[in-house]
Amino acid sequence: MITHKSYAVEPWAVRETDLSLDVLAQSESVFALSNGHVGWRGNLDEGEPHGLPGSYLNGVHELHPLPYAEAGYGYPESGQTVIDVTNGKILRLLVDDEPFDLRYGRLVSHERVLDLRRGVLERTCEWTSPAGSTIRVRSTRLVSLTQRAVAAVAYEVEAVDSRSRVVIQSELVANEQLPQAGGDPRAAQVLSSPLEPEGHFALGERLRLVHRTRRSGLRVAVAADHVITGPERTTTRSESGDDVARLTVTSVLEPGQTLRVEKVVAHGWSGGRSLPAMADQVDAALAAAAHDGWEGLLADQRDFLDDFWARADVEVDGAEDIQQAVRFALFHVLQAGARAERRAIPAKGLTGSGYDGHAFWDTEMFVLPLLTHTSPQSVSEALRWRHNTLDAARDRATQLGLGGAAFPWRTIEGSEGSAYWPAGTAAFHVNAAIADAVVRYVTATGDTGFEREVGVELLVETARLWRSLGHHDAHGAFHLDGVTGPDEYSAVADDNTYTNLMARANLLAAADAVERHPAEGERLGVDEEESAAWRDAAEAMHLPYNHELGVHEQHAGFTRYQHWDFAGTRPDQYPLLLHFPYFDLYRKQVVKQADLVLAMYTCGAFFDEEHVARNFAYYEPLTVRDSSLSACVQAVVAAQAGHLRLAYDYTAEAALMDLQDLEHNTRDGLHIASLAGTWMALVAGFGGMRHAPHDPTSLLFAPRLPERLRRLAFHLQFLGSRLRVEITGDTASYHLLDGPPLTLHHHGEPLTLTAGAPAVRPVPRTTPGPSPAQPPHRAPNTG
Repeated sequence: MITHKSYAVEPWAVRETDLSLDVLAQSESVFALSNGHVGWRGNLDEGEPHGLPGSYLNGVHELHPLPYAEAGYGYPESGQTVIDVTNGKILRLLVDDEPFDLRYGRLVSHERVLDLRRGVLERTCEWTSPAGSTIRVRSTRLVSLTQRAVAAVAYEVEAVDSRSRVVIQSELVANEQLPQAGGDPRAAQVLSSPLEPEGHFALGERLRLVHRTRRSGLRVAVAADHVITGPERTTTRSESGDDVARLTVTSVLEPGQTLRVEKVVAHGWSGGRSLPAMADQVDAALAAAAHDGWEGLLADQRDFLDDFWARADVEVDGAEDIQQAVRFALFHVLQAGARAERRAIPAKGLTGSGYDGHAFWDTEMFVLPLLTHTSPQSVSEALRWRHNTLDAARDRATQLGLGGAAFPWRTIEGSEGSAYWPAGTAAFHVNAAIADAVVRYVTATGDTGFEREVGVELLVETARLWRSLGHHDAHGAFHLDGVTGPDEYSAVADDNTYTNLMARANLLAAADAVERHPAEGERLGVDEEESAAWRDAAEAMHLPYNHELGVHEQHAGFTRYQHWDFAGTRPDQYPLLLHFPYFDLYRKQVVKQADLVLAMYTCGAFFDEEHVARNFAYYEPLTVRDSSLSACVQAVVAAQAGHLRLAYDYTAEAALMDLQDLEHNTRDGLHIASLAGTWMALVAGFGGMRHAPHDPTSLLFAPRLPERLRRLAFHLQFLGSRLRVEITGDTASYHLLDGPPLTLHHHGEPLTLTAGAPAVRPVPRTTPGPSPAQPPHRAPNTG
């Protein structure tokens, strides 16, 4: 999308210089604002035209029946879908009785800017009505990163060339009409008007609506207050009904005069609080926002982001589009988790309704690594949400005849929401991703209180799942049979290498955790025998390997499968899952997304450099990247294998996934994991950053840059210190900006950093072999 003539590349903003209705839906996702609790899509202030209206509250969902041709034991009975809650963004405008609708009259100019440093969406446009009156509209919108319940917009209308009667209708609207979606008609019927009215209020400049979801029983309250500035004789009138509350502001503007409405909207929801309590809650949030005022909200937003960028910024010289994209990525990943506070971080964040608003393993494996080193409190809260859903995960494990906890493949509130059992049941690696996130967070922060209160129990219950799922064979090797790994084109297979290695780490981490926290282990009923069984299983974990080829197998027997007919597959037949039966995909050598290659990144200690090169060369021609999660992983391992040009191309694909709408579905919301993967590709790929496997107090770096980049610099938080790494073509410098001394390694050389004493080291040159080819038509998509 960013290549459209209306869009420009710049380092700290996404700027749309002309309104193009053919990319309106995508722009609504790109310009979405959120804080992890409240999400507002980037719809036009007037509400129409729109691609997909969207106002979201994290966790607010409706239930609907899941379709099955044939019922089966253990199938989830109902699904969960994010719903569009009461919309507080709308400010309709009439000029001399003509609705301000950009499809009519003459649009003289239109510009929107997502300011990544200030955290606001700004809009300026000039429009001539069908009757000939010209007005200028300016608006600034924010979703507060400091006041969790609050979003706000300042909307200003100026008469340009003639006396104009102006009416602004500021509204709260529930049960908006949404575009008809395909799929299960029963779900569509349930979700068409999911909110039942419970109360409405309008007095002076204050509006409020309270609703309750029909099936999930969640109460939603949204309230708005206004500050109005205009000429004398500006009048207001308020009214409310079941699904609409409205403040109407009327004024007559002479040329050069303006009418300004500052609108603050407060949001709240609960599964248990009463209607009066919810009304009081949002009224209190409005009072808190009024105390700071509009300028205070803007100042707090800038201060919050100044602090974030000082901890998280990534600087890229040599590729302006990548520079813009990585800051865009950092901003949106921050928005997805900043104030989620014991709620999930969905795959689309709060930018759209794609994937029904569900969270997957994407969160722990792709999003939380970035946040661990830039916004660690968000990681603590995300993992506390997982901890809060343990009872549902234990129930699911019991239903499956397993021990411990089986966390869901896709969910909003903690129960399994997948109707497709090879993923919803067999993709157990979500457990390992959660355990990995716990270990990474504790390692990076030293937060032993979190480990004791939350981490130990998550590690124990996930370890119990693996021990009950697997078995020792007659020779003592431990196997995990019938699982689905990250590659969803190879479902229900034995000994998936990625799953086995991640489960191994999970088992050992659990045993170590109960050893460090014996009281917690005793409370959870872990005895020495159980802990020893975890270690035995981990040490005996089977890893399938093809000795003839000299490569690790993605799963047992994978390399003997027939190769997919890539030459006979047309470009328009990707993604394969939409054009071929899963039965055919499951029994061929074709990889949807990085799987064995992901294992080489997450469990690198098990792969020497020779195996990294051979494995990557084997799996690269099989990997079709029908998932947005793949490119960033392939970028990291391509860089490690020395294929820097290929790594750069994969980095560009991950970075531009939404800005160029590479998968043609950005309209449904941003790909938050791919955005996070942009950071991963730069920091772990070209920066070569890894956690030291046997020394939790150290980081490893093996930096190298592709020819396209002149310089890469990034910031990290680690063990209370703030680190800046800067890489040029032949040197790398490490600066400890503040905090206690740090130990790290540069291409194997240990370094001890103290504040004010940077270390500079040469970057060794690489001499890689020939770069492996991709399947036909599946070279990296760089736009």
